[in-house]
Amino acid sequence: MAAPEMSCDLAEQVCLVTGASRGIGFEIARRFLAQGAKVAICARKEAGLGEAAERLGGGHRLLAVKAHVAVEEDVKSMFSQVLERFGRLDVLVNNAGMNLFVPAVTEAGFSLWQKIMESNLNGMFLCSQAAAAVMKEQRQGKIISISSLAARQVAPGMGIYGVAKAAMEMLTKVLAAELAFYNIQVNAVAPGMVRTGFSQPFWSNEDVCRQIVNAIPAGRLAEPRDVADLVLFLASPAADYLTGQIILLDGGASLV
Repeated sequence: MAAPEMSCDLAEQVCLVTGASRGIGFEIARRFLAQGAKVAICARKEAGLGEAAERLGGGHRLLAVKAHVAVEEDVKSMFSQVLERFGRLDVLVNNAGMNLFVPAVTEAGFSLWQKIMESNLNGMFLCSQAAAAVMKEQRQGKIISISSLAARQVAPGMGIYGVAKAAMEMLTKVLAAELAFYNIQVNAVAPGMVRTGFSQPFWSNEDVCRQIVNAIPAGRLAEPRDVADLVLFLASPAADYLTGQIILLDGGASLV
């Protein structure tokens, strides 16, 4: 039986979740809406964005924006639409990103390096900078980024992705130090493998999945709701004194 969902009242809070058309981002947006928040979601592909918006419902409390977080003009337009619709921004979740498997960093083309860095690191930079400008005026806000266990553990085929996530974690700390004076908390969540469509090639293979789970003391993969639970906490007033932290959410995998 599934564990009960954590309660976190976000009534009237305005939250922006990037890369929310599926997986972790979709679940975070769904939970924000369930807790009474006004939610803006973005994705690069209009079809997926429309399907996600339809599944989420939300009515007047939901805004869907087609945007690529690594494109400065897209980010400016997205934030303008959020402010025009809701008038403020209380929570930014930097979830958008990509991981294209590469045989080795030393063999990867520069264009592939740029593509992965842009979607992960540059997107976080642009969105966080735009959010900070709004939150400074409000003297309040929370910026939460989704990192990965790959930021600290080298994994075959995930070299560039791991470098990008490691840089995201340092950016989290830098932003936390710069923005603490304005009552803005900046933190990151670093999950291990999460059971999403992206990781399906691993967990759908019974033998591979068994090997992965055997290396996790908790004895299971993370589910999107596990990540959403922690993000909800970080978005809530309960986390007002927590900033600059990278929270590992890996079932103990980093312990072994």
